Amino acid sequence: MTQFEPGATLSGATTPPRASDRQGALNPRIVDWRQRRVWLVGASSGIGEALALDLSKRGARLALSARRADALNALAARLDADSIVLPTDVTDAQAFAQACQSLVEQWGAIDLVIWLAGDYRPMRAESFDLADARRLVEINLLSVYNGLAALLPLFERQGAGGLALVASVAGYRGLPKALAYGPGKAALINLAESLHIDLHPRGIGCWLINPGFVATPLTAQNTFEMPGLITAEAAAREIVKGFASGGFEMHFPRGFTRWMKMLRLLPERAYFRAVRAVTGG
Repeated sequence: MTQFEPGATLSGATTPPRASDRQGALNPRIVDWRQRRVWLVGASSGIGEALALDLSKRGARLALSARRADALNALAARLDADSIVLPTDVTDAQAFAQACQSLVEQWGAIDLVIWLAGDYRPMRAESFDLADARRLVEINLLSVYNGLAALLPLFERQGAGGLALVASVAGYRGLPKALAYGPGKAALINLAESLHIDLHPRGIGCWLINPGFVATPLTAQNTFEMPGLITAEAAAREIVKGFASGGFEMHFPRGFTRWMKMLRLLPERAYFRAVRAVTGG
């Protein structure tokens, strides 16, 4: 796939999906990654790094973005195919827009953007830090709007494309040590749902990715036992399976995330009691 073809779908087909396919899926099913133009925003470590390695083996054409050019170049050297390295600070709207324009000039179009950029610091009420809280919300939530400002007009012009937002099960309900991290992820969940309502009828994909505990440099800060902890490589495989399913939300590992979903249904009194009992909080 070289230049974007009007009417093309995420699967690379130039004919519209059948009505039965549209009715059965909340998103295009991505099974074949060969020559798919995928921009990983936040690719320098953790899930982004693992996903880059996985998708490269599947034949995807990758663009890698994060703030650290050295880490991106080191990752690019490990990939199975050539990639485009675009060091970008997602909190800078103008810089992101320029990176997007540069990528479109090189590729002709963008098929899929996976937004993995984010940060984490444990924070509780007794250790509240306003500057750090603002920084986390800026990176984890407000930077996504910088991305939308550049990407939504692009997808509209293309008549196709897709955006996947990586949030967290920490956004389902309030949790200990998540005073700044959790609210940003909760807002991302709401944002992805709102975007899907607007984009799905226009043939543009929108996915929500809610990982549980994944072994990354960020979760290495945690001093508590993390139930259901999986590797970044396992998380990448779950994401690839999620794109093939045609669904909206990907959450994993299921044994843990289903329990978290059940907690969302509890009345407040029971929820607070259960969380304190399990976490000691």
